[in-house]
Amino acid sequence: MAAAVPRQYDVVIMGGGLAGLTLSLQLKKRFADISVLVIERRAHPVPLAAHKVGESSVEIGAHYFDTVLGLKEHLDTEQLKKFGFRFFFSEGRRDFDQVTELGGSRVLPTCTYQIDRGIFENKLGKLALDAGVQFVDDAVIRQFTIAEGDALHQLSYEVGRQTMHASARWLIDASGRAGLIKRKLDLAQANAHKAGAVWFRIGSRIDINDWSEDEAWLTSCNPPNRWLSTNHLVGEGYWVWLIPLASGSHSVGIVADSSMHPVESMNTFETAMEWLQIHQPRLYDHLDGERENLQDFAFFKNFSYGCKQVFSGDHRWALTGEAGLFLDPFYSPGSDFIAIGNTYIAELIAQDRKQAPVAMYADFYQQIYFSMYETTLSVYVDQYALFGDPEVLPHKVSWDYAYYWGVMCPLFIQNRLVDIPSMGRLHKPLMQVQKINIAMQNFFRAWGKLSQKRNPAQLLDQTGIDWFAELNRGLKDQLDDAGFAKRMADNFLLLQQLADALIARACSEHPGLLVSAAGMELKQVLDDMQEAPYGDQAPMLFSNGAY
Repeated sequence: MAAAVPRQYDVVIMGGGLAGLTLSLQLKKRFADISVLVIERRAHPVPLAAHKVGESSVEIGAHYFDTVLGLKEHLDTEQLKKFGFRFFFSEGRRDFDQVTELGGSRVLPTCTYQIDRGIFENKLGKLALDAGVQFVDDAVIRQFTIAEGDALHQLSYEVGRQTMHASARWLIDASGRAGLIKRKLDLAQANAHKAGAVWFRIGSRIDINDWSEDEAWLTSCNPPNRWLSTNHLVGEGYWVWLIPLASGSHSVGIVADSSMHPVESMNTFETAMEWLQIHQPRLYDHLDGERENLQDFAFFKNFSYGCKQVFSGDHRWALTGEAGLFLDPFYSPGSDFIAIGNTYIAELIAQDRKQAPVAMYADFYQQIYFSMYETTLSVYVDQYALFGDPEVLPHKVSWDYAYYWGVMCPLFIQNRLVDIPSMGRLHKPLMQVQKINIAMQNFFRAWGKLSQKRNPAQLLDQTGIDWFAELNRGLKDQLDDAGFAKRMADNFLLLQQLADALIARACSEHPGLLVSAAGMELKQVLDDMQEAPYGDQAPMLFSNGAY
């Protein structure tokens, strides 16, 4: 009997989770005639709630989902709108209304979402089929070969007991941590961030407001819906997430520096509960009465990793999502890097369809992608000790978000990441502001070693800081070339001003920081920017108490 002839596609995507399905939709929205095969290991529909982590979106990922992919109606009606991020310095405490709380008293203008991955991926699968994607679920990839030259990639996969064959001009790895191409080509790369995580879902709502009867505290947020935030319960070396899901469940995770809180001390539900009883006793009290509602439990010992290469223009393959690299769930960058990676992949395929020099584009886009990865990685490495510091961490979080909203978000939301002339013009200032960010991370570590870690009962309301709220409000402004250039220049100046203000704030209490290695490094980087001192025009930080 003659061998079966492989069916030929423009693109085969190995993996039909969040990264693979969104890429397939992005490609079909851009090219109506493109043929796409998505092969997914899990059977659809997938379970609600207890399916995958990565439920909290931030502004880049949210824009990708609601605007680039056109899923706003689904997100508004079938998922939960997020009440920003919120932190409680509640290590060893039950009285949440008597500790420092960092967050907003009101919802910021740019919408983000809490996403039940089961609901979302089921929707994506249906939309992909409706768009003409060949979406095959409950399938196992048995083998694949990466083509040389202009030949087609070849692969075989099994559905039920039937072996199928396919060929493709582009082969995309969206297989998650299985990393099919990464393993085949030996692309795995470790990084300096050593942390582990455990997580589980509870089939009921966790509302932090239920933990207090203080009317002033309960009404300090408008609307008084703290439960809709991504709530962080923080202590030295760790943070605990609380994320609500539209299915009625709540996601709970513990993320920790491996040297301070090893995953081995919490890698079952019972040991995780014992750990919570010590470190977050109020959450333990709540969960102790919900044991029968436990839906799942999982853990990773070392979740953060890099990759030697994610795009190949010469051989027409690419990695997206966790098949390539992963940073940390803090600040929820997973869907952001899916959005960025998929956008680059779609552009590479577009250039290939125009018979443009794809290898050149792939090298350029990969350089930017890895630069964003390295900059974001600096936010995490050796920073977990600060999570127990109610004085330094609020300033670090505000800086990190100013950098994210001021630099990374405009590049993506204004669709400049694939604009080579724009990125070329921005190269020098981007390199300078990245140096400031790395120096700031070092400065925060030095500041944390001197901090008194005072923890008064107060809400540090970031929505009351004018520049903070305005950065968020302006994210979706429609900007022409001149408007974009001015916005980026204004944001770069704001970051310099903010760095100067943070130095002044820290050194007012700890003068030695100014002549410390971290302080001198930061001042030197700022001096190199050749900007004048900012004096009274420095951005306002927190005005209450010691802040």
